[in-house]
Amino acid sequence: MRSIATLIAISILPSSARAQDPEPTTRVSVLERAQAEKATRLTPHVPSLAEKYLDYAESVLSTGGMHIHPYFDSAYSGGGFTLGAGYRRYVSSYNTVDVRGSITFTGYKRIEGEFLAPRLFDRSGVLSVIGGWREATQVGFYGTGTANSEDDRANYGFKQPYGMATLTVRPARRFVLMRGGVETSQWEQTPGSGSAPSVETVYTPATLTGLGAKVTYLHSQGTLGVDTRSSPGYARRGGFYGVTFHDFADSDNRYGFTQTDYEALHHIPVLRDVWVFSLRGAVSTTGTKSGEQIPFFMLPSLGGGSSLRGYSSWRFRDRNRMELQAEWRVIVNRFVDMAAFYDTGKVTAHTRDLDFDGLRHDYGLGFRFHGPLSTPFRIELAKGNEGFTTVWAATAVF
Repeated sequence: MRSIATLIAISILPSSARAQDPEPTTRVSVLERAQAEKATRLTPHVPSLAEKYLDYAESVLSTGGMHIHPYFDSAYSGGGFTLGAGYRRYVSSYNTVDVRGSITFTGYKRIEGEFLAPRLFDRSGVLSVIGGWREATQVGFYGTGTANSEDDRANYGFKQPYGMATLTVRPARRFVLMRGGVETSQWEQTPGSGSAPSVETVYTPATLTGLGAKVTYLHSQGTLGVDTRSSPGYARRGGFYGVTFHDFADSDNRYGFTQTDYEALHHIPVLRDVWVFSLRGAVSTTGTKSGEQIPFFMLPSLGGGSSLRGYSSWRFRDRNRMELQAEWRVIVNRFVDMAAFYDTGKVTAHTRDLDFDGLRHDYGLGFRFHGPLSTPFRIELAKGNEGFTTVWAATAVF
């Protein structure tokens, strides 16, 4: 019996000792205990006062988070600093009606209303219907081509009532893009104001096509492209590659023409989107209809806030244009980007001259204040061979 008891004690003793041994201390076990302790102390993030104000500004400027909202779109490029406001309200779960207007210190005026249906065809279609009126008072015209100088500037004005409907469809959701639109408008070219001479004191109807004209256009357009961006208003990756066909039909058969726009752009993120290299190229060509001409105020142009930023708006005009742009964008935080940029381009009378000879250039630095899908404010300083220009804009450059 004593032997049996001894054997039982020997068999039980190792297991008891093992049960009492402390658990080995390893890096994994230490991390697991620290995570478990931290989980018991988790609390919701409380935004700072600055974050609250920035979130509110983003809601108002970017997403239309209130009925009354600011509106900074000028009647026409080159009008200067713009003040405006709008009133938006929902007429169904997603559809809205927006009435808005703006004015500049140089007398540019715009008022319009828009009906927007953003979720048609199982969220793959967007319908926009706009009606409005605008007036510009001192639009610059320097002649055609790129050989003219700043001293050749003459100013003109115009008044334009308009109505348009645009339908955008993405059959493959974010990728394939199709857009069709029709617009009816009346362009009435008027004398210009400002420090430069009015255009009719420098030119005559015989030397400048469309001088003093009043043209009623039926403008139809169609776009086919591939779009992999999260939004045209603000994106850090993806691109757009497309072509747009325009037909401007003049009811008097005097100033009708066609235009084709080719565009390719791409955003290349680096270092987890801390940097973004953005590239864009665009070409526009025009063609006249039998016995008709293109009025000077409808010619393709370069210069201003979204093309050759180191030159004044509408600085270069002709039958065809080409532009190339590159930006290095640095993401400061979720609301602000900084960008160094370079633009180059030219306008020509003939498509065969759309080459890399005689290009105009500029470079500069800009800051963009943005939300997740749009850029409500942008300021840039650009340098061309005619000096410095400052750009204030309420849209993304591309």
